[in-house]
Amino acid sequence: MDSFEGIFEFVAVAESGGFSSAAKVLNCSTSHISRQVARLEQRVGCSLFARTTRQINLTESGTFYYQQSKQLITGLQQANEQLAQQQFNLSGTLRVSAAGGFAENYIAPALMEFAKLHPELSIDIDFNSRMVNFVEDGIDFAIRYGELNDSNLIARKLVSRSMMAVASPAYLKKYGTPTHPLQLKQHNCVIANNDNWVFQIDGTKHTIKVKGNWRSNNANVVVSACVAGLGIAYMPQRTFDSALSEHTLTPVLAPFWSSGATSWIVYQNRQFQPLRTRLAIEFLLKYFEHY
Repeated sequence: MDSFEGIFEFVAVAESGGFSSAAKVLNCSTSHISRQVARLEQRVGCSLFARTTRQINLTESGTFYYQQSKQLITGLQQANEQLAQQQFNLSGTLRVSAAGGFAENYIAPALMEFAKLHPELSIDIDFNSRMVNFVEDGIDFAIRYGELNDSNLIARKLVSRSMMAVASPAYLKKYGTPTHPLQLKQHNCVIANNDNWVFQIDGTKHTIKVKGNWRSNNANVVVSACVAGLGIAYMPQRTFDSALSEHTLTPVLAPFWSSGATSWIVYQNRQFQPLRTRLAIEFLLKYFEHY
């Protein structure tokens, strides 16, 4: 039996002066109060109340037990209040795993805004595309791109981004401008996450396996290599915003671009999740709601 059972009822009777008044305080029946106190007395092995027909008073043992129980309840209430305050202030450390230009250019600034709302919270972002062990690495959630195949994780869609193929004017002048995705087999491609590029051809998705002599899992490096004239790159359109505005890259194969570049918030499937994690996830989902 729970050693704490009946303590709240006992304290309520001691402070209100009766079983019926304690029942009103705790919003339960008088019989429930009486039963809980009787069980508590049986468990501690002594009478806690001296009962008469008109009143109920604490015994000497009851007075001692009330003082100790009151301290216990007060301490519990203070602990609950302090925990609630900590949760509201979101202290501790939020650990996020992210990778790619989207994470660097958009996720990081969004989490900076979240940090401003919770100044007592520390945020640790690991920009690494490797597979993470959420338990061993202490990761609260990860930002991942593309297809996900681990059924033990929960993935919530963050954004879908249109793809874009680009090349530098110098590269296109030297090697020509492709007019169909199949022509990429004759071109050098700057490869990011994978060398299987998906295009829309006649309303159907087609995968083109490309090759190239430059590969990097860092989107900013891919953009720089493309600007340097090393080949054709194919990544989410927002990745090329700066280069396009500076006219250092030129879009190619526009009629065939896919719209399936999806970024996900991925986290461990568990019953209890820290409040900092839940609020950060909801913040990001709302932040990118109209992206």
